[in-house]
Amino acid sequence: MQRTQISLTDGNRRLLDDESKRSGKSLSSLIRHAVDQTYGRPSGDLAARIRAAAGAWADRELDGEEYVESLRSGSRMDAVRER
Repeated sequence: MQRTQISLTDGNRRLLDDESKRSGKSLSSLIRHAVDQTYGRPSGDLAARIRAAAGAWADRELDGEEYVESLRSGSRMDAVRER
């Protein structure tokens, strides 16, 4: 484990202090947990949802770009191309 110094706003510190009192966890533990949750690898449930979604577009004839273009209305790009 590495020791790191960070700067917090007064509001950040109040939030951490309040959560520390509520949960009984140290500030360091709360910060490590926040970093893991924000920047860590997908947890089991999220990883399962990602695996379940993989290939969800496979049965469609349009690719993603064509699908988005089919949803757009108007001819904004036609006006740009004519210039």
